[in-house]
Amino acid sequence: MTKIVDSTRRNFLTLAAVLGAVGLKPFRSFGQDQIPVRKIPGSLESLPVIGLGSSKAVAEIAAKGTEPLAAVLRMLVDYGGSVIDTWPRDAKNEEEVGKVLADSYLNEKLFVTTKVDQRGKEAGLAQFRLTQRLYEKEIIDLAQVFSLIDLDTQWSTLQDLKAAGDARFIGVTVSQYELYPDLENFLTKEKPDFIQLNYSITERRAEEKLLPMAQDLGIAVLINRPFMNGAYFRKLEGRVVPEWAAEFDCESWAQFSLKYILAHPAVTCILTETSNPKHMQENVLTAFGRYPDMMAREQMRTLINSV
Repeated sequence: MTKIVDSTRRNFLTLAAVLGAVGLKPFRSFGQDQIPVRKIPGSLESLPVIGLGSSKAVAEIAAKGTEPLAAVLRMLVDYGGSVIDTWPRDAKNEEEVGKVLADSYLNEKLFVTTKVDQRGKEAGLAQFRLTQRLYEKEIIDLAQVFSLIDLDTQWSTLQDLKAAGDARFIGVTVSQYELYPDLENFLTKEKPDFIQLNYSITERRAEEKLLPMAQDLGIAVLINRPFMNGAYFRKLEGRVVPEWAAEFDCESWAQFSLKYILAHPAVTCILTETSNPKHMQENVLTAFGRYPDMMAREQMRTLINSV
């Protein structure tokens, strides 16, 4: 695959200008092709803008083993990436995930997130403790209340875990529009470090209230469903990426959605779902080069609305 970014001075200066316009900076140095980063509001830390939503790779462990997950994480880390989002649904699988996370090449480079999806304080705390044990991590980088389940109880638990140093950051997640009003209401009362929500070129409702709200409140934003769990690609099957997409260095439909998302300044990191290292590389390279401006984004919306 042809890289979006080359090493000429002209393209470097173009990239630097674009990254500055949307609040990005190189993770290490341009020459190393490190994923650009965005700051976690209210902290001194930054995160690379492309990460891994691990559900697909983890679900394949029973049939394919851990190598697909390890391979996409190595590809991500090779480019300076760090974020892996997890969800403890199967203890046997999560134990295997823990073995991957313990790999000497990956261990200290990853920003590991997990979720609590239980009802009741004891059950929620037990789930978090199990994740700590299976991942062999005393400190989880980000703990989240999944889909606002038992929110009052689990949010209190996460606050306690953060105060005790077991979780560095805490947040909440949604992936369905029907939960948006509840999340908006929650943000009027509490200020999580992170929110995670669905947003893409095909699911744009977060632009109306939640993304501006997070930006105004200084909350980091993780994006799930950038490809609508694959429905996006099925919708565009057989279609060719328009020539005008080259104006913002877009070469594929995957990059079409990711470029659209990354052009929004409220976004901190996109959780891309894949168990294919080549697809992860394509996702990573989206972060380099130009992003669509306001006019281009309107053109992108018009095209997708017509499909």
